Amino acid sequence: MYSLIMSDGPLVEEFMRHLQASLDEAMQIEDKIERNERILQLETAIQEAIIFKNRYNELLSHGIDPLVLVSQKVGQEAPPPATKSQALTLGVANCQKCGSALDPELDFCPSCGAKNE
Repeated sequence: MYSLIMSDGPLVEEFMRHLQASLDEAMQIEDKIERNERILQLETAIQEAIIFKNRYNELLSHGIDPLVLVSQKVGQEAPPPATKSQALTLGVANCQKCGSALDPELDFCPSCGAKNE
Protein backbone atom coordinates (compact mmCIF):
# COMPACT_ATOMS: atom_id res chain seq x y z
CA MET A 1 0.00 0.00 0.00
CA TYR A 2 1.02 3.59 -0.52
CA SER A 3 1.42 6.06 2.31
CA LEU A 4 -0.14 9.43 1.73
CA ILE A 5 1.82 12.17 3.43
CA MET A 6 0.57 15.72 3.48
CA SER A 7 3.73 17.87 3.55
CA ASP A 8 5.45 16.17 6.48
CA GLY A 9 2.17 16.21 8.38
CA PRO A 10 -0.14 13.45 9.53
CA LEU A 11 -1.29 10.65 7.26
CA VAL A 12 -4.80 10.57 5.84
CA GLU A 13 -5.47 7.56 8.07
CA GLU A 14 -4.59 9.66 11.14
CA PHE A 15 -6.90 12.41 9.96
CA MET A 16 -9.68 9.87 9.50
CA ARG A 17 -9.08 8.56 13.04
CA HIS A 18 -9.29 12.16 14.28
CA LEU A 19 -12.62 12.59 12.49
CA GLN A 20 -13.92 9.34 13.98
CA ALA A 21 -12.90 10.47 17.49
CA SER A 22 -14.62 13.80 16.86
CA LEU A 23 -17.71 11.89 15.75
CA ASP A 24 -17.70 9.96 19.03
CA GLU A 25 -17.42 13.28 20.91
CA ALA A 26 -20.26 14.78 18.86
CA MET A 27 -22.59 12.06 20.11
CA GLN A 28 -22.33 13.74 23.54
CA ILE A 29 -23.65 17.14 22.38
CA GLU A 30 -26.85 17.77 24.31
CA ASP A 31 -28.69 19.97 21.82
CA LYS A 32 -30.26 17.56 19.32
CA ILE A 33 -30.12 19.94 16.34
CA GLU A 34 -26.51 20.94 16.99
CA ARG A 35 -25.57 17.27 17.56
CA ASN A 36 -27.21 16.15 14.29
CA GLU A 37 -25.58 18.97 12.31
CA ARG A 38 -22.13 18.16 13.71
CA ILE A 39 -22.58 14.44 13.09
CA LEU A 40 -23.58 15.14 9.48
CA GLN A 41 -20.52 17.39 9.00
CA LEU A 42 -18.16 14.76 10.39
CA GLU A 43 -19.72 11.85 8.50
CA THR A 44 -19.46 13.84 5.27
CA ALA A 45 -15.81 14.67 6.01
CA ILE A 46 -15.06 10.99 6.68
CA GLN A 47 -16.70 9.97 3.41
CA GLU A 48 -14.73 12.59 1.47
CA ALA A 49 -11.48 11.45 3.12
CA ILE A 50 -12.23 7.84 2.12
CA ILE A 51 -13.03 8.91 -1.47
CA PHE A 52 -9.83 10.99 -1.62
CA LYS A 53 -7.67 8.16 -0.27
CA ASN A 54 -9.16 5.60 -2.65
CA ARG A 55 -8.86 7.90 -5.66
CA TYR A 56 -5.29 8.84 -4.73
CA ASN A 57 -4.27 5.19 -4.43
CA GLU A 58 -6.04 4.34 -7.69
CA LEU A 59 -4.14 7.04 -9.56
CA LEU A 60 -0.84 5.92 -8.04
CA SER A 61 -1.54 2.31 -9.05
CA HIS A 62 -1.84 3.54 -12.66
CA GLY A 63 1.48 5.39 -12.44
CA ILE A 64 -0.10 8.84 -12.16
CA ASP A 65 1.14 11.29 -9.53
CA PRO A 66 -2.08 12.96 -8.32
CA LEU A 67 -0.19 15.83 -6.72
CA VAL A 68 1.45 17.09 -9.93
CA LEU A 69 -0.16 20.29 -11.12
CA VAL A 70 -0.79 20.53 -14.84
CA SER A 71 -0.32 24.00 -16.24
CA GLN A 72 -1.47 25.44 -19.51
CA LYS A 73 1.22 25.55 -22.19
CA VAL A 74 2.53 28.98 -23.15
CA GLY A 75 0.67 30.28 -26.17
CA GLN A 76 -2.11 27.71 -25.80
CA GLU A 77 -5.56 29.24 -25.75
CA ALA A 78 -7.86 28.40 -22.86
CA PRO A 79 -10.85 26.26 -23.83
CA PRO A 80 -14.14 28.15 -24.24
CA PRO A 81 -16.61 27.98 -21.35
CA ALA A 82 -19.22 25.25 -21.50
CA THR A 83 -22.62 26.09 -22.93
CA LYS A 84 -25.64 25.47 -20.73
CA SER A 85 -26.46 22.19 -22.52
CA GLN A 86 -22.83 21.03 -22.13
CA ALA A 87 -22.90 22.07 -18.49
CA LEU A 88 -26.03 20.00 -17.87
CA THR A 89 -24.33 17.00 -19.49
CA LEU A 90 -21.02 17.54 -17.72
CA GLY A 91 -22.49 18.86 -14.48
CA VAL A 92 -20.18 21.91 -14.44
CA ALA A 93 -20.56 25.40 -15.87
CA ASN A 94 -19.35 28.94 -15.36
CA CYS A 95 -21.00 32.19 -16.37
CA GLN A 96 -19.63 33.48 -19.67
CA LYS A 97 -19.82 37.05 -18.35
CA CYS A 98 -18.45 36.89 -14.77
CA GLY A 99 -17.07 33.35 -14.45
CA SER A 100 -19.17 32.40 -11.42
CA ALA A 101 -20.53 28.87 -11.03
CA LEU A 102 -23.93 28.40 -12.64
CA ASP A 103 -26.92 26.65 -11.17
CA PRO A 104 -28.24 24.22 -13.82
CA GLU A 105 -31.80 24.92 -12.64
CA LEU A 106 -31.54 28.62 -13.56
CA ASP A 107 -31.46 30.30 -16.98
CA PHE A 108 -29.38 33.17 -15.58
CA CYS A 109 -26.25 33.65 -13.48
CA PRO A 110 -27.07 33.92 -9.77
CA SER A 111 -24.08 36.28 -9.32
CA CYS A 112 -24.41 38.84 -12.10
CA GLY A 113 -27.85 38.08 -13.57
CA ALA A 114 -26.57 37.51 -17.11
CA LYS A 115 -28.75 35.22 -19.23
CA ASN A 116 -26.83 32.06 -20.10
CA GLU A 117 -27.56 29.88 -23.09
